[in-house]
Amino acid sequence: MPVRVESLVCPASEGSVGLPKKGNALATERRKTSLTGGCQCGAIRYRIGGRLTKPHVCHCRMCQKAVGAPFWALAETDAASFAWTRGEPAWFRSSEAVERGFCAKCGTSLHFRYIGADRLDVALASLDDPDAVAPEQEFGCESRIGWLERIGSLPRSTTEATTPPAALKTYASRQHPDHD
Repeated sequence: MPVRVESLVCPASEGSVGLPKKGNALATERRKTSLTGGCQCGAIRYRIGGRLTKPHVCHCRMCQKAVGAPFWALAETDAASFAWTRGEPAWFRSSEAVERGFCAKCGTSLHFRYIGADRLDVALASLDDPDAVAPEQEFGCESRIGWLERIGSLPRSTTEATTPPAALKTYASRQHPDHD
Protein backbone atom coordinates (compact mmCIF):
# COMPACT_ATOMS: atom_id res chain seq x y z
CA MET A 1 0.00 0.00 0.00
CA PRO A 2 1.58 3.35 -0.97
CA VAL A 3 2.07 6.08 1.60
CA ARG A 4 0.49 9.35 0.46
CA VAL A 5 2.51 12.48 1.17
CA GLU A 6 1.08 15.83 0.00
CA SER A 7 -0.34 14.44 -3.22
CA LEU A 8 2.86 12.54 -3.96
CA VAL A 9 3.05 8.78 -3.62
CA CYS A 10 6.04 7.06 -2.03
CA PRO A 11 6.30 3.29 -2.12
CA ALA A 12 5.64 1.90 1.34
CA SER A 13 8.63 0.23 2.95
CA GLU A 14 6.61 -1.94 5.32
CA GLY A 15 7.30 -5.56 4.60
CA SER A 16 10.05 -4.87 2.04
CA VAL A 17 12.73 -7.52 1.72
CA GLY A 18 15.44 -7.08 4.35
CA LEU A 19 13.70 -4.29 6.25
CA PRO A 20 11.92 -4.75 9.57
CA LYS A 21 8.19 -4.10 9.39
CA LYS A 22 6.82 -0.92 10.92
CA GLY A 23 6.32 -1.53 14.61
CA ASN A 24 9.02 -4.23 14.70
CA ALA A 25 9.20 -5.23 18.38
CA LEU A 26 13.00 -5.48 18.49
CA ALA A 27 13.58 -2.11 16.81
CA THR A 28 10.92 -0.49 19.02
CA GLU A 29 12.46 -1.95 22.18
CA ARG A 30 15.95 -0.84 21.16
CA ARG A 31 14.71 2.72 20.62
CA LYS A 32 14.03 2.91 24.36
CA THR A 33 17.63 2.25 25.44
CA SER A 34 20.72 4.40 25.53
CA LEU A 35 22.45 4.59 22.17
CA THR A 36 25.94 5.69 21.14
CA GLY A 37 27.46 6.67 17.85
CA GLY A 38 29.99 8.80 16.08
CA CYS A 39 31.88 9.61 12.94
CA GLN A 40 34.06 7.35 10.81
CA CYS A 41 37.41 8.53 12.23
CA GLY A 42 36.34 8.64 15.90
CA ALA A 43 37.02 12.35 16.42
CA ILE A 44 33.33 12.83 17.29
CA ARG A 45 31.34 10.52 19.58
CA TYR A 46 27.91 10.97 21.14
CA ARG A 47 25.44 9.33 23.53
CA ILE A 48 21.63 9.49 23.41
CA GLY A 49 19.97 8.90 26.78
CA GLY A 50 16.36 9.18 25.59
CA ARG A 51 14.19 7.68 22.90
CA LEU A 52 14.75 8.19 19.21
CA THR A 53 11.43 9.08 17.58
CA LYS A 54 10.13 9.59 14.04
CA PRO A 55 12.67 7.30 12.32
CA HIS A 56 12.55 8.09 8.62
CA VAL A 57 14.44 8.48 5.39
CA CYS A 58 14.54 11.82 3.63
CA HIS A 59 14.84 11.96 -0.16
CA CYS A 60 14.95 15.78 -0.43
CA ARG A 61 17.69 17.15 -2.64
CA MET A 62 19.42 18.92 0.27
CA CYS A 63 19.72 15.63 2.22
CA GLN A 64 20.95 13.83 -0.89
CA LYS A 65 23.71 16.42 -1.34
CA ALA A 66 24.55 16.50 2.40
CA VAL A 67 25.30 12.76 2.54
CA GLY A 68 26.22 12.10 -1.10
CA ALA A 69 23.61 9.35 -1.28
CA PRO A 70 20.06 8.79 -2.59
CA PHE A 71 18.55 9.46 0.87
CA TRP A 72 19.42 10.10 4.50
CA ALA A 73 18.11 7.87 7.31
CA LEU A 74 17.42 9.89 10.47
CA ALA A 75 15.55 9.83 13.79
CA GLU A 76 14.74 12.61 16.26
CA THR A 77 15.81 13.06 19.86
CA ASP A 78 15.48 15.78 22.48
CA ALA A 79 18.58 17.95 22.70
CA ALA A 80 18.50 17.46 26.49
CA SER A 81 18.89 13.67 25.98
CA PHE A 82 21.85 14.10 23.65
CA ALA A 83 25.50 14.60 24.69
CA TRP A 84 28.79 14.88 22.82
CA THR A 85 31.25 12.53 24.49
CA ARG A 86 34.25 13.33 22.26
CA GLY A 87 34.69 16.37 20.04
CA GLU A 88 31.89 18.35 18.44
CA PRO A 89 30.79 18.63 14.82
CA ALA A 90 31.21 21.47 12.40
CA TRP A 91 27.89 22.84 11.20
CA PHE A 92 26.75 23.85 7.74
CA ARG A 93 23.66 26.01 7.45
CA SER A 94 22.04 24.51 4.36
CA SER A 95 19.04 26.89 4.44
CA GLU A 96 17.58 29.66 6.58
CA ALA A 97 15.79 27.00 8.63
CA VAL A 98 18.28 24.13 8.89
CA GLU A 99 21.86 23.31 9.84
CA ARG A 100 23.67 20.00 9.39
CA GLY A 101 26.42 18.65 11.63
CA PHE A 102 29.40 16.74 10.27
CA CYS A 103 32.91 15.75 11.26
CA ALA A 104 35.35 18.33 9.93
CA LYS A 105 38.14 15.73 10.01
CA CYS A 106 36.58 12.81 8.07
CA GLY A 107 33.41 14.36 6.61
CA THR A 108 30.85 11.99 8.17
CA SER A 109 27.34 13.49 8.16
CA LEU A 110 25.99 13.15 11.70
CA HIS A 111 23.07 15.44 12.46
CA PHE A 112 20.33 17.68 11.17
CA ARG A 113 18.52 20.33 13.21
CA TYR A 114 16.16 23.21 12.73
CA ILE A 115 17.67 26.52 13.86
CA GLY A 116 16.64 27.23 17.46
CA ALA A 117 14.92 23.86 17.97
CA ASP A 118 15.22 21.81 21.15
CA ARG A 119 15.40 18.60 19.10
CA LEU A 120 17.85 17.24 16.56
CA ASP A 121 17.88 14.39 14.08
CA VAL A 122 20.63 11.78 14.28
CA ALA A 123 21.97 9.92 11.24
CA LEU A 124 20.94 6.30 11.81
CA ALA A 125 24.05 4.97 10.03
CA SER A 126 26.24 6.89 12.54
CA LEU A 127 24.85 4.82 15.43
CA ASP A 128 27.17 2.10 16.73
CA ASP A 129 24.27 -0.27 16.11
CA PRO A 130 22.62 1.06 12.93
CA ASP A 131 20.05 -1.76 13.08
CA ALA A 132 18.79 -0.44 16.43
CA VAL A 133 16.25 1.84 14.77
CA ALA A 134 14.51 1.13 11.47
CA PRO A 135 12.95 3.92 9.35
CA GLU A 136 9.15 3.95 9.42
CA GLN A 137 8.39 6.77 6.99
CA GLU A 138 9.73 8.50 3.87
CA PHE A 139 9.89 12.28 3.37
CA GLY A 140 10.99 14.46 0.44
CA CYS A 141 9.52 12.03 -2.08
CA GLU A 142 9.40 14.73 -4.75
CA SER A 143 13.18 14.17 -5.08
CA ARG A 144 13.19 10.38 -4.68
CA ILE A 145 15.60 8.96 -7.26
CA GLY A 146 13.79 6.73 -9.75
CA TRP A 147 16.26 3.85 -9.79
CA LEU A 148 15.64 3.18 -6.09
CA GLU A 149 12.55 1.25 -7.22
CA ARG A 150 14.72 -1.59 -8.48
CA ILE A 151 17.49 -1.67 -5.84
CA GLY A 152 15.99 -4.73 -4.16
CA SER A 153 16.08 -6.67 -7.42
CA LEU A 154 19.77 -6.06 -8.24
CA PRO A 155 22.26 -8.93 -7.91
CA ARG A 156 23.97 -9.00 -4.50
CA SER A 157 27.42 -10.08 -3.35
CA THR A 158 29.81 -9.63 -0.45
CA THR A 159 33.04 -7.63 -0.67
CA GLU A 160 35.04 -10.84 -0.18
CA ALA A 161 33.26 -12.57 -3.06
CA THR A 162 34.06 -9.86 -5.61
CA THR A 163 37.53 -8.68 -4.55
CA PRO A 164 40.81 -10.49 -5.25
CA PRO A 165 42.52 -11.71 -2.03
CA ALA A 166 45.59 -9.51 -2.61
CA ALA A 167 43.39 -6.42 -2.86
CA LEU A 168 41.42 -7.40 0.27
CA LYS A 169 44.63 -7.05 2.30
CA THR A 170 44.70 -3.35 1.41
CA TYR A 171 41.12 -2.89 2.66
CA ALA A 172 42.12 -2.98 6.35
CA SER A 173 39.81 -0.49 8.03
CA ARG A 174 41.15 2.72 9.51
CA GLN A 175 37.67 3.47 10.73
CA HIS A 176 36.93 3.95 14.44
CA PRO A 177 35.30 0.82 15.89
CA ASP A 178 31.58 0.96 16.59
CA HIS A 179 32.10 1.40 20.34
CA ASP A 180 34.16 3.50 22.75
